[in-house]
Amino acid sequence: MQHAVGSPLPPPHQPGHGPAAGWSPAAHHPGQPPQGPPPPMSAPPPGFAPPPPAAPRHASMPPPPDSTGHVTLPPGGPVGMPSPPQAPATPDPGATTLAVLLIGPAGAGKTSVARYWADHRRVPTAHISLDDVREWVRSGFADPQTGWNDHSEAQYRLARRTCGFAARNFLANGISCILDDAVFPDRPVVGLGGWKRHVGPGLLPVVLLPGLDVVLERNAERTGNRRLGDEEVARIHGRMAGWYGSGLPIIDNSQLDIPETARILDDVLTRAIASPPTW
Repeated sequence: MQHAVGSPLPPPHQPGHGPAAGWSPAAHHPGQPPQGPPPPMSAPPPGFAPPPPAAPRHASMPPPPDSTGHVTLPPGGPVGMPSPPQAPATPDPGATTLAVLLIGPAGAGKTSVARYWADHRRVPTAHISLDDVREWVRSGFADPQTGWNDHSEAQYRLARRTCGFAARNFLANGISCILDDAVFPDRPVVGLGGWKRHVGPGLLPVVLLPGLDVVLERNAERTGNRRLGDEEVARIHGRMAGWYGSGLPIIDNSQLDIPETARILDDVLTRAIASPPTW
């Protein structure tokens, strides 16, 4: 029997109600002989055991052997300082899970070096570029080239926090990370404090700072919104010079190709693991 949508369902059968209480099929179906009470059920023979009740159809069943189960991942937390080796042996950064922040102006080659370094490590390593994450925003992207304002700053902060969360989750699951960003020494908004807060005190910052002529030449090869004006590049490069005297390791890769720069980056990280910089 169907019921109108929204109307209450009929109550369940109760003693004194429904078919068991005076309801006669003959009253609704004339011409059919009335049916008497059902015959009494005989007692089961001795030793008879009723079969166990069938499991409900909605009961959870184990997945088949070839199915994909749920993999529990360790949660990402702040990254601690890498432990220096107990033995006097030189630490091997290529076999250590690390969190590296590669800093440099536009045209320094930090994205290319970070990608190469991540590609050639002996342990799983991820490359996270802040510019790439910022450009995940398509409609409404606040391009800093058109002017640094509340919208561009908010999107920068959001991208940096997203990168930090990603790095912490990768590191918690045994995957090293190298991040790259144009961090300024004289601007707290885009300074190291945010990276340290989002990733953890174990983040190892390294500055990549070639000469101005090299930066201008590399910037000229860029396209789209990644290419800046020469005056803007010179201004950024001049502010990056403030990292000298900061205590952070600085690599001048003016005369180095990408593989050579990555090798020197390993040397710098070896010293940073043994004696982490204070920042």
